[in-house]
Amino acid sequence: METAARTDEEWQEILRSVRRVHFVGIGGSGMSPLAEILHSRGYRLTGSDVNPSDNVDRMTGLGIPVSMRQAADNVGDAELVVYTSAVNPQNPELEEARRRGIPLIERGKLLGLISRHYSNAVGVAGTHGKTTTTSMISQILLEAGQDPTIFIGGRLPLINANGRAGSSDTFICEACEFQDHYLSMTPAVSVILNVDADHLDYFGTLENVVASFHAFAGLASRAVIVNHDDANARRAAEGIPPERLIWYGTGAGLVWSARGCRLEDGSCGAYDLYHNGEFFTSVKLGVPGAHNISNSMAAAAAAHLCGADARQIADGLRDFRGAGRRFEFLGTFGGVTVADDYAHHPTEITATLAAAKGMG
Repeated sequence: METAARTDEEWQEILRSVRRVHFVGIGGSGMSPLAEILHSRGYRLTGSDVNPSDNVDRMTGLGIPVSMRQAADNVGDAELVVYTSAVNPQNPELEEARRRGIPLIERGKLLGLISRHYSNAVGVAGTHGKTTTTSMISQILLEAGQDPTIFIGGRLPLINANGRAGSSDTFICEACEFQDHYLSMTPAVSVILNVDADHLDYFGTLENVVASFHAFAGLASRAVIVNHDDANARRAAEGIPPERLIWYGTGAGLVWSARGCRLEDGSCGAYDLYHNGEFFTSVKLGVPGAHNISNSMAAAAAAHLCGADARQIADGLRDFRGAGRRFEFLGTFGGVTVADDYAHHPTEITATLAAAKGMG
């Protein structure tokens, strides 16, 4: 049976009852953190992939057997098989699981189910900036001595991985709107960075994208952190109880506001951060681009809800040097700076080029 054929309650019962789980494509950025979390909870895992990677090496380093081919016999004695929507439906491991009646669960659904086990789950959503902001929050909390579980769509240099299994009740999670995957989550805190026209092959219209983000905001049990500078994000927050809304931006009268925004030292943002109208801390970012001022404000608001103080927030944002493939500095060649960036949406490309030009 496929993911959609079971209720959440049935899936929770399956997760409680099984001990052997197989991951198809375990080296994927959305798969390896889930595998690490289940491994830390005592599940016995196997995985397969066709591409060597740091993530695969991390899995084998944890003692998880990984086959570098995909074949029916890799499924072995698995009681649950995890896959991603990127895997071909005719993949031999998926076909073997179907033939034997082994439950198949898509990784987005599994992520949502896992989030329910953390009382302080923070889901970071937005058309742009999810990976960077989730990484910023993670950097702040880790440097502050907290032990969060982390799920990021890119590599965080501080841990040289895109996820980790912590021992606390805090779960910092990149929440992706692709095919409404984030609606499987149960966050205490939802973060909405911005809302733009993307994945229109699924959503059809921008209105439907806004409606999806509104549904995600409504899942939060504690707070919804929203970018007041983004018109569509404001629309997505309409109808959310005011006492749960935490607005941030550059305007006046917001819970979190940035004043004196400027770019210094290679186009890195700097500003004074205010909380409820009172000076909170001065921020100097370690990553370039004006867009990261906004990302860092969301990170500060979320980290503060997780118990970080002003000094810890300022230090973490200063020390954060970027996530993998998010304007990642690779080196210099012939006097030219070389960076790798994942930007693929027009808005993201514009922001990335502006950051590069600002570096001179």
